[in-house]
Amino acid sequence: MFKAFAKITAAALTLCLALPLVPAAAADRGEEVTVRVGLASAYYHNSLGELEAAHLENEDGCGEGYRFGYYDEDLNFVELARTDHGTTQVAVLKTTNLTYGYSSALGKYTYGEDLSGDVTVGCYHVLVEEGLNREEAEALAALFDDGFVAWIDGAYQVRAGAYPTKEEAEAAYEDISYALDVVGTSSYGMSVVETGTDRILFQYDMGQGGKLAIQPGQEDGEETRTWFSGYHYRGGFQYHRRTGGDLTVVNVVGLEDYVNGVICYEMGRNWPLEALKAQAMCARTYVLRNLNTHDSYGFDICNSNYCQVYYGMGTGESYGPSETSLRAVDETAGLVIRYDGRLAETPYSSSFGGASEDAANVWGTDTDEEHPYLCGVEDPYESYADDINSRAHWTVRYSARELDSLLHSEGYGTSTSVDYLELEYSDLGNVIRVTIHWENGQTNSLRPSGSGAIRSVLGLNSIRFTVNGETPDGGARARSGDGSYLINGEDPLEDWEDVYVISGSGEVDALDEEPCVITGTGQVSSLEEGQQTAPGASGGGIVTVSGGEYIFEGGGWGHQVGLSQFGAYAMASRGFDFEEIITFYYPGVDIEPY
Repeated sequence: MFKAFAKITAAALTLCLALPLVPAAAADRGEEVTVRVGLASAYYHNSLGELEAAHLENEDGCGEGYRFGYYDEDLNFVELARTDHGTTQVAVLKTTNLTYGYSSALGKYTYGEDLSGDVTVGCYHVLVEEGLNREEAEALAALFDDGFVAWIDGAYQVRAGAYPTKEEAEAAYEDISYALDVVGTSSYGMSVVETGTDRILFQYDMGQGGKLAIQPGQEDGEETRTWFSGYHYRGGFQYHRRTGGDLTVVNVVGLEDYVNGVICYEMGRNWPLEALKAQAMCARTYVLRNLNTHDSYGFDICNSNYCQVYYGMGTGESYGPSETSLRAVDETAGLVIRYDGRLAETPYSSSFGGASEDAANVWGTDTDEEHPYLCGVEDPYESYADDINSRAHWTVRYSARELDSLLHSEGYGTSTSVDYLELEYSDLGNVIRVTIHWENGQTNSLRPSGSGAIRSVLGLNSIRFTVNGETPDGGARARSGDGSYLINGEDPLEDWEDVYVISGSGEVDALDEEPCVITGTGQVSSLEEGQQTAPGASGGGIVTVSGGEYIFEGGGWGHQVGLSQFGAYAMASRGFDFEEIITFYYPGVDIEPY
């Protein structure tokens, strides 16, 4: 358990200690905002739940060793202990008996209560000494093969061993004449071990509010990238046992590094620079508006698409930030989107199929006074990116019986069948209400969001669609994929030959120049042959549809509010800069330094 010469008194030891003291240090972050990103937690929008053990590995050449401590209230790192430079892999464990072995559920070697293996980190320890300073604690712990420094209730201790049973710990205790007791931790305690071993490097227990921090590297400002759960991250890590069970894992990272870890996953990493700049603006503004949103779970923002997709620096050159995306963040650093002096809401989604929607019709947002920039806009640009957008046009078909079955499975229409659907369209041509009329007289209403959302109940990609080609004026729009336009809802127009225009004065002329369209927002763009818009109504109104089959034809993917990512791609490809993209999708906003 310990070296033979360790059998000296603690009092004598404190007199001869001569090792240099390494003071606790608070990292100087300057003016940069720090973001806490939940990587593993009980929050249902984190795909990785709480963990029995959380592993870190330094990326080769980017940081050496680890420092242990905590973050103060300003998220400055305060150091309590550190490893040597050669330590590359560590694991944080909850302080119960955990065995190192292969987990088929996780597909890797890790520590767990139900795993089999030869290495077990037990939860009983010998308390060698307490009431020491850091220098004394590190020196005393070094005299034992299995000694370690612990930070318990705000004070240093030296402990030894990691025994699965109290009896084994008591037997070891008898071998140390000056040992104080056999101890464990509270249900909020955590141990850091060298991965694959039972060697504890540091133990931390500050009770229910305690949060252990690990800062990769030996110096503040050192470039580090650290692997966690298949991705590598900049910044540090924070751990806590929120309810006394498994671990919550949080990446504590600077604002711009966070934005770098978002835009390459929310948008193509090699998309046009100005589109990526627009995405960076949205991501930066979004997180600043949502700091502390998930504070009850111990972080600001989750790492899934419920918040913003975040995988740090990714897995390597082919997945993660690119030269272009890094440049986009660098060239917009510190800039945010404001309206009337306040940080704007900056929702975005993949595509709209021709027009975004007023947030009042989707989420009930006050777009008259509070958020007028979240009005819907007709989008003449997005269709230029249809060739790379797999959801530019889509079709979902249900027979009458299939639709009945689907709706019944969602809890609608007891012992009856659909009589007809009533669709309410906004002025921008998006469906803002679907009323289901049943043969027995029941009705159910679906809205764009919330319980009974149109997309989730009907299995659709967006709220921009028609059913059986019907539009509020009784006409029918061209179906996706046929490359034509319909005249009077019937005859397809394949090209511009023999097409005439009638001017306001009644003059008739052949259409012999490239035609253009002017949207309701005043945007002008060419109407190229074969260019299509997704099926959607041309304006507001009510449509009723019934029959033996229900064909939903639409375009776009997402909630329909704010910025279209494929629209930003198309605009950037056609020469618009990021400010023009932002102000098109969020009319009336300002771009200003944070």
